[in-house]
Amino acid sequence: MAKQKSNRMSDNTTKLTVCGIMVAMSTVLSFIKFSELPYGGTVTLFSFVPVLFVGYAYGPKWGLSAGIVYGVLQALFGVSGATAGFAWYQVILCAMLDYIVAGAMLGLGGVFKKLIRNPQLSFGAGTIIACVLKYISHFLSGYILFGTYAQWFFEEGGGMSYGAEILGKYSGNTLSIVYSLIYNATFMVPETIITVIMACILISVKPLRKVCGIK
Repeated sequence: MAKQKSNRMSDNTTKLTVCGIMVAMSTVLSFIKFSELPYGGTVTLFSFVPVLFVGYAYGPKWGLSAGIVYGVLQALFGVSGATAGFAWYQVILCAMLDYIVAGAMLGLGGVFKKLIRNPQLSFGAGTIIACVLKYISHFLSGYILFGTYAQWFFEEGGGMSYGAEILGKYSGNTLSIVYSLIYNATFMVPETIITVIMACILISVKPLRKVCGIK
C-alpha cells in the first residue's frame, strides 16, 4: 500500500512538472506572433499546443487546470490594455471570458482519446473542439462587452469592403452578434488551422506518444 501511494505521488509530481513546463511554453509562444489585430486578438506560434498536449496526455482534470493557469497568466499580461474605460465588473468578466475560461478550454484536447484509436485523428479532433469552445468564449465576450463597437467597426475600424452591406442588413443586438462572430473568427480560424496541423505532427513523435500512453 505504501509503495502504491509513493508511486502515485511520484506520478503526480511528474505530471505537475510537465504541466508547469507546458504552461510556460504556451506563455512564451504566445509572445511570438504571426499577426496581431489592432483591437485585440493574435495569431501566434502554436501557443495553444502545449496546453492541448497536457489535456491529451493526462486527461481533462490536468488539462483544465493547466489551461486555467495559462489563462490567468494571459489575463495578467493582457487584460489591462483590453479593458481601458471598463467598470470593475466588466474587467472581471473580460478576464474570465477572454482569458481564464478561454484558456481552460484548451485543456479539453483529449476528449476523443478513448473514442478514436488513431492518435492523429483523435488529437486533431480534440484540438478542433477545444478551439471551437475557446472561440465561443471569445464570442460571448465580444458580444457582451464589445458589441457597442460594431457600428464603428464596420463603418471604418475593420477596413472591410462588405462593412456597408452588413450595416444595411443588421442593427442592434444582431449587429453585435455578427460583429463578434466575424471579429473573433479573424484570429481564431487561422490559429485553429495551424494548431491542428502542429498537434497532428506532435502526436506522431514516438517519445511524446509514449508520454500519452500510446504505442
